[in-house]
Parts: sequence; C-alpha cells; structure tokens
Amino acid sequence: MRYLVSAAEMREYDRNTIERIGIPACVLMERAALAAVEIIEEHCAGYGGERHVLVMAGMGNNGGDGLAVARLLSEKGYQVEVWTIGDRERASEQWKQQMGILGNYPVECTDRPKRREYAALVDALFGVGLSRAVEGAYAKALELFRGLSGWRISLDMPSGIDTDTGEVLGCAVKADLTATFGFCKRGLALYPGCGYAGEVRTVDIGICERSFFGKEPGMYAYDEDVVSLLPKRDGAGNKGTFGKVLLVAGSVNMAGAAVLAARAAYRTGAGMVKVITPPENRIILQQAVPEALLGTVGDLEEALEWADVAAVGPGLGRSKEAFRCLEQVIRQGAKPLLVDADGLNLLSEHQELRELLAGQGRQGRVIVLTPHVGELARLLGRSIAACKEDLPAAGDALAARLNAVVAAKDARTFICREGHGTCVNLSGNNGMATAGSGDVLAGIIAALLAQGMEGFQAAAVGAYVHGRAGDYVTAGIGPYACTAGDMAEAAGRIACTG
Repeated sequence: MRYLVSAAEMREYDRNTIERIGIPACVLMERAALAAVEIIEEHCAGYGGERHVLVMAGMGNNGGDGLAVARLLSEKGYQVEVWTIGDRERASEQWKQQMGILGNYPVECTDRPKRREYAALVDALFGVGLSRAVEGAYAKALELFRGLSGWRISLDMPSGIDTDTGEVLGCAVKADLTATFGFCKRGLALYPGCGYAGEVRTVDIGICERSFFGKEPGMYAYDEDVVSLLPKRDGAGNKGTFGKVLLVAGSVNMAGAAVLAARAAYRTGAGMVKVITPPENRIILQQAVPEALLGTVGDLEEALEWADVAAVGPGLGRSKEAFRCLEQVIRQGAKPLLVDADGLNLLSEHQELRELLAGQGRQGRVIVLTPHVGELARLLGRSIAACKEDLPAAGDALAARLNAVVAAKDARTFICREGHGTCVNLSGNNGMATAGSGDVLAGIIAALLAQGMEGFQAAAVGAYVHGRAGDYVTAGIGPYACTAGDMAEAAGRIACTG
C-alpha cells in the first residue's frame, strides 16, 4: 500500500518529525539534497561528460533544498548556477542558512540563466507550498525555465502543480523525474499533475509512518501483487464455496454487457454465475459463457434467494421492466448489492428507491455503487464539471447520502465510504477507455463480494485488478487494440502472475 499525502498532511508529518521525534530540519534537508544529487549523478553519468547544472530556487524550504543540491554538486566538480527568484527578505530561515553556507562554494548566483542548455535543470521553486495561480515574475521564470534544453528534475513537486489535486495552477514545469520526499504527494498521482511529474521516486529522508502519531493520511493506493490481495482459496472448497453471483444484466441488442460481466466474474474466482436477462439473449450467452446459468425476469425472486451477491445494471436499459428488476433486487433481501450503469441511471430517476437503498445501508446492507462521472453527477444533482473539480469529495458525498461504498470512476477511480479513507486506483491506462470496460469492473467486484470480501475492500481491490488487467493487455498489444473482452480474460491471468 502506498500513501498519497496532501500538502497539509505533509506539513504536519514534517513538523512531527522535527518537533516530536527530534530530527533537525537541517538534517532532513541535507538528506533530501543528498538523494537528489545521487539521482542527478545517475543521469549525468550517461550525458557525455557535460557537467553544467542550473538550479532554479524559490525563497521557501524547497528553494533551500535546491541550494543544498547546488552545494553538493559543486563539491563533486559540477559547474552550478543558482537562479534565485523572489524577495530574499521574505526567505525562510532554512533558505537563509543554506545560502550562507553556499557562499563558501564556487557556485554562481544569477538573476537569469547564463546558458541555453544544461546537463540537468533542477526545479526547486515552490515544492508543496503553492496554493494559488502562478503569476507575474514567477510565471515568466517558469516559461523561461521550460524553454531551456536539458533533463529536468523537480524537487518534491513540479512547480505550478497543486499538491492536493494535480491541477495546473496557471503554468507548470514538466519534469522528466520528480524526487518527492517522505511520501508521494496526491498531485503526483492524479491527473493532470501525474503527466507533469515524469518518473516519480519517493525518497526516504526520515519522515516515515512514525511521524503520523496516530493520524494516517486520508488517501492511499494499492501497489502490491494482485495475488496477495485476492481471497484465499480453500483447498477443500467446491463451486458453492467460492461464491454465487447473480447478474441482472443485458437487454435486447445489449447482450454483450452481460457476457463481459459474467466472464469477468468467473475469471476473478466466482464459483457460479447466474444471469437474468431477456430470452433473446439466451443463445448468445450460452455460446459466449457456457459456464453461466441463465434465467429470465420470472426467475428473479428465486435467483435472489440463491445468490450470495446481486449485481444489477450492465446493459440493462431504462425500460419499465428494467426498473421493476432494479426495484425487486433492492427490496428483496439484505445480501450484498452492486449497482452499475443503467441501474444507477434508474436510481437517479427514482428518489423513493434512493431513500430505500440509503435505509438499507444504515441497517448494514453492503451496497457498492460504481458510477462514472456522468452517473455520479445525476445521482447528486450536480453538473459534471462540479464533480470533476473534486471527484473524491463528490464520491464521499454520494457515499454519505446513500450509506454505500462508491467507486467514482474517471481517469482515476476513487473508492469512497463515509468515515473511511479514500483509496485511489493508480493501475490502468487509456487503452481501457473502451466500450464494456465498466461491465468487466462490475463483474470483478461482484465476484470478490461473493467470495466474502468486505464492500470497500472488494471495490478497491476490484478496481486495482481491473486496471492491472488493462495494463497486462496493453503491454502485449498496445492501447489502441485493447478491448473489454481482452480485459475480462486478463483478469484471470494476473490473478496467477500478480
């Protein structure tokens, strides 16, 4: 598991390390600089002997890190320019201390770059402290820095990127590598910030989990092997042991959604899958997923009694019959329930069903909702733009309103539940932006729920498995050729390989 910290959290952990653990700030700064220098030397070793380096330094502690980097590189024989930007009278105490030390080294301090090309360009302008749009002299400096030739390394955060959201605050450095200190920052993992960070290396400088003092970060991501996250298999188990999934999915001319969800459920370990779908889909499903049991709307009551989990919505349509299916699935039973796609659209149109669902959530029913941004906006009665502005907050709002786990899907998927930290899925790629991808995710999560996994964990692990399956496919055939069917099959492969 990898923590993703906000600017406020990082400041608190930094302060705890200095004041409560007792590691001096200057020691943390020196460790950060040493780590950055090691990375720069690694790069410059293959640069043909060129040893000119430019450090762009602001007046805060991030700039202080840059000054320490300049000093250490100078000691190693690099020709270093330090380009300082800002009012020195307002510089931090750590910055002033580092500048005082730097005066004893052959480093040139300048008010603008002396060259057009450098072996390395060090961005130490803002770090995690930026909270408003870059303007004026700072914007001009960033534009000039971006126009220089050379390999770019940002210290802690690319300057101009919001630490919490990844938003570009006017203009920003596009780094080849970001060396981030202590913990990975949220803005390095979220779009569009992750596109500016380049390779991200999280450097241990002494700020660690001990620095939390009982207050863990509110966001994290999985980075383990898939195998370690999946439910353990009972060697003496049978098909009933590994969970029975009921899929209420597909409509006339939309059999594919049911096929994809069923395949994904089987590939993720479900022992049995039953699909309730219109009679017109029977032959297609029998041919595409011969392992699946089939039924029609008239079999729904019995099927709900049989199942360990019900998943409703993929390809369901928004007809009166589809609504009756959704209503019956919600009203009948207290078993885990996943609502996806058209199930969510129908839910957004019927307040009484939302109220019923929220009441069941309060009483302990496991409910997982998997909306993309448009569906989330309809359920909340907000605009899509408002939801995209802070997708984790929008997911939290829906989770609180319906007492459910919400997997809010966009370029990143956020798993939200009231009173719980947010899990963001960092696996996956743009090849997965293809029809049927969401149906595969619904099948994966349903299978994990059927195998006894708790709701939040099933959604979080399911999103991770889904993304890793997409990565497996695109590694083999590229993002242009990736299909949902490929992902459903790959879900089984990564369950074996990790």
